[in-house]
Amino acid sequence: MQPPVTDQVERIATEARSLLAQADTPDEVEQLRIQYLGRKGFLSDLFASIPELPPDVRPSAGQAANRLKAELTELVEQAAARVAQARPVSAARFDPTLPGRRPTLGHIHPLSLIIEEICDIFRTLGFSVAEGPEVELDWYNFDALNIPPNHPSRDDFDTFYVTDRVLLRSQTSTVQIRTMEKTRPPVRIIAPGRCFRPETEDARHAAVFHQVEGLMVDEGVSFGDLKAVLHMFAREMFSKDVQVRFRPSFFPFTEPSAEVDCTCPACGGSGCGTCSYSGWVEIGGAGMVDPNVFDAVGYDKEKYTGFAFGMGVERIAMRKYGVKDLRLFYQGDIRFLQQF
Repeated sequence: MQPPVTDQVERIATEARSLLAQADTPDEVEQLRIQYLGRKGFLSDLFASIPELPPDVRPSAGQAANRLKAELTELVEQAAARVAQARPVSAARFDPTLPGRRPTLGHIHPLSLIIEEICDIFRTLGFSVAEGPEVELDWYNFDALNIPPNHPSRDDFDTFYVTDRVLLRSQTSTVQIRTMEKTRPPVRIIAPGRCFRPETEDARHAAVFHQVEGLMVDEGVSFGDLKAVLHMFAREMFSKDVQVRFRPSFFPFTEPSAEVDCTCPACGGSGCGTCSYSGWVEIGGAGMVDPNVFDAVGYDKEKYTGFAFGMGVERIAMRKYGVKDLRLFYQGDIRFLQQF
């Protein structure tokens, strides 16, 4: 047979007063709070037993239980305040004689470092940095760049389409078109940014990657100017002794066009695994702006000439840092990123 509720209330109150008076740490006070006031504590059991009492006893039992709850709550608060005042957190957890712990500092991602370095080099050559949207109209990504409707790059397997006319840009050449629409010559810009192509990811390809493209338009701009600019860039990015060569190629938006190579930064041109023992590594494509591109933006193709070039940021970073697998830049491995 259970004792009367008033006896239970008095026993619980007496016991709680004694235990809370002896508690001398915040953890002990918290454990006692849970023991008496928690969802499965003594007070909860007491309230649960009241409906089983005779009807004439329930009111007084409920009042006694409520008084106990108020008293216990006040006792717990007083004990917590007493313990906190007697044992400050700083005294319990901080020892001024221990050596300090140096906080871990983040740093700039290697691809961001390369983009900043590329931009700095071209700024010294008089280029400014231009940006544009990553979600583009096909006019800027294809039509204005002299890419015909039947070109393979327009297919779904080579471009991410949002709608029939809206897509994720596959190159930052779109920024060149937008800049020329708004600016009369002379124009001298570089356009860094993310690009998107449905590539199968491997050691040299990714569906999301970074490009830096450049454009210079003025009267009398020649292929010799293009060669000089890219040679100076390669010297600043890799080494003073680097050599640059141009191999004939084809791009719809430039004519003539060329692939641009430089002597391998790893072996200096003697041949190694990085350059497949050829002594050369590709850094991008370039050429003279096709007159049809000038027609698209309203430039006088009889008066102005210009050159354009593009390079992959990941490829440049791999060449400069000797990284064999492009995917390492995106895996978030701190051990890898801390090297830069």
